[in-house]
Amino acid sequence: MSYLIRVSLPDVPGSLGELAEAFGLVGANIQSVDIVQTTPDGLVTDDIVVEMPTGTMIDTVVTAAGSIEGVDVDSIRPFTGRVDRRGQVKMLARVAAQTDNLSGALEELVGLVPRTMTSSWAVVLRNTEDGMERVAASQAAPGDDGSRPPKLELDGPRVLDPETETWVPEAWGLLDTALCSAPLPGTDLVLVVGRVGGPDYLASEVTHIGDLGAIIGAMLS
Repeated sequence: MSYLIRVSLPDVPGSLGELAEAFGLVGANIQSVDIVQTTPDGLVTDDIVVEMPTGTMIDTVVTAAGSIEGVDVDSIRPFTGRVDRRGQVKMLARVAAQTDNLSGALEELVGLVPRTMTSSWAVVLRNTEDGMERVAASQAAPGDDGSRPPKLELDGPRVLDPETETWVPEAWGLLDTALCSAPLPGTDLVLVVGRVGGPDYLASEVTHIGDLGAIIGAMLS
């Protein structure tokens, strides 16, 4: 069984190696590591995918991490695959190859962006005068409830809060799903990504998704 573990640890030489050694002692095999964010106070946030032996409790990993000074586990959730932000290059290339076929380009986008942003699903909405309509969705995205929310005005990427933004379909927020949205500038399209069970999208991730949206918007406009 594989898990995605988000941890914060001191941004000093050897800290990741010490954590890897602790994981190894409990049988956790690290599959991939991705630096999500660094902070001025000397901490780094990493997304680490580990594979656990059959029958081994994930709590042992939490205990192992907690044994190292300065390490804090933010969240753990089951995860299939590896953290693959380098896959964004492949995604952009595939979208670029479909610029004369908008439907195909959007299918490539929603199919690949969840894996490259450690997310669970993605949808693309089109802003129309009659409200927003869904035009593409990944396989794991919640079903379309047929609603047409009011036109969404986005100045840039931001987190969506289903508790305060009543237009957000109820299914999007189930199972404590974190949400982030970004416009595709130059088009009438909006990208929404969801991460079932969290963790919340950090500011660096929101900016990253916005940058991807800007590049894709430029290619499609």
